[in-house]
Amino acid sequence: MDESTLKIKTARSVKWNVIDRVSAQVLYAITGIILARELSQEEFGLVGAVMVFQAFASLLVDSGFSSALIQRKSPTQQDYSTVLWFNLSLSAGLYLILFFSAPLIAACFQGDERIIPLSRVMFLSLILNASSIVQVNRLMKQMNVRMVAISNTVGLLVGGIIGIWMAYAGYGAWAIVWQSIALYSVKSAILWVSQRWMPSAIFSMSILRSYFNIGSRMMITSFLNTLFLNIYSFFIGNRVGMASLGYYTQSDKWSKMGIMSLSQVLTSSFVPALSAVQDQRERFKNMCAKMNRFTAYIVFPAFFGLIIMAQPIFHGLFGTKWDPSVILFQLLLIRGIFTVFIGYYNNVLLALGKARIIMWMEVLRDSVALIALVATLPYLAESRQDNIVWGLEILLYGQLAASALTWIVTLFMTARATERGISAFLIDKIPYFVLGGIAATIARLTGGLFANPFAIIAIEVGVGSAIFFGISHITGSVIQREVFGYVLGRFKTPQKDAH
Repeated sequence: MDESTLKIKTARSVKWNVIDRVSAQVLYAITGIILARELSQEEFGLVGAVMVFQAFASLLVDSGFSSALIQRKSPTQQDYSTVLWFNLSLSAGLYLILFFSAPLIAACFQGDERIIPLSRVMFLSLILNASSIVQVNRLMKQMNVRMVAISNTVGLLVGGIIGIWMAYAGYGAWAIVWQSIALYSVKSAILWVSQRWMPSAIFSMSILRSYFNIGSRMMITSFLNTLFLNIYSFFIGNRVGMASLGYYTQSDKWSKMGIMSLSQVLTSSFVPALSAVQDQRERFKNMCAKMNRFTAYIVFPAFFGLIIMAQPIFHGLFGTKWDPSVILFQLLLIRGIFTVFIGYYNNVLLALGKARIIMWMEVLRDSVALIALVATLPYLAESRQDNIVWGLEILLYGQLAASALTWIVTLFMTARATERGISAFLIDKIPYFVLGGIAATIARLTGGLFANPFAIIAIEVGVGSAIFFGISHITGSVIQREVFGYVLGRFKTPQKDAH
């Protein structure tokens, strides 16, 4: 694939991933706002408790083979079929185990038996999700994610309608459960109906073993990452209670809307493109530099903006019901900046087939996070007269420090693997870090002149965007020029790629 064609395909992939994420977040936000107003903190805590175990089960279903499929240059029909049958078989087995383990799960959360039926229905989404993983990976590998975006959007729309109706009808936590089931059902159905691909009646252990080297290491990496993303919910629910878990779940959910969405866009768009030139060292280094600058161009203004607008966002959407979640939301966003950049570095290492390094970086992060967790756990249930989540804040400060240390070490390993140098990676980021900070500061000072939360949001978005885009234009940002050029249709598709 020549450079211009790869550039166009990468740009298209980014475009449709952004469309997917934006539409998903809009629908997710609308549904989330209504559910947050209608459901109690305890009801969110109940679902949050179930999601702890669902996250691990979902990880095992994927088994890291998704990353291995994307990294491989030319997966075959046999490859896709084998992984699909493996995913479906594993998901069915895990569902049966979790179904009968539901009483034990409830026992982990102060014996709340409401968790038992909720979990047995929620875990059905494991099988539904497993049925669509390979379809999604095939489209990602082809850098053709249009139908993925459509399936996600329609699934969220249908799930949102069902969840909102059930919330108003008084079904409580069941509204969130059936919202999830509807989402995965519709998404999977659309992908299977719209795609011409069908699996072959083939299951090859030799093929599965060929993916084991990268797949197993990526699974271990994801397992450790998932463990330390969800272990906090476990301890909060176990030691503090469902109400505090509800506050944490809300802040975690809304922060992840930006963090996970951006990470998914970068992985879906960058790994296939980088994998295509993994054997061309100079071209690979140039693409890394451009992708690093693009990530910084998006991350700093977006996350700085969300941090300064946290309080007006929560007040405008929920009133004061979820005020204790605001500071947790801000801390999770700061940690999210490190998370997104670590994810980008992992994408670079994955494209080079360095799954072993990724695994050991995750071991490092989780080791440091474990030390921080042990150090802060005694303070978890503490509160102040004016701050009922003080113990949760202490927990997140420790995790923020762990993420920062991991970012430093992962940056070092990525710089060595790409032969670019640490200074080159930092120089890519610094202009957008400084500019994002300036834009956010001025926007915050301007927004402070108003009282209405929606007016504050509008002013801060407008002022911050004008400053960031304006200065980037004046200083001749190549990334901004290329982004705007693609959005305005100035990139032309090569003739041979038109068919």
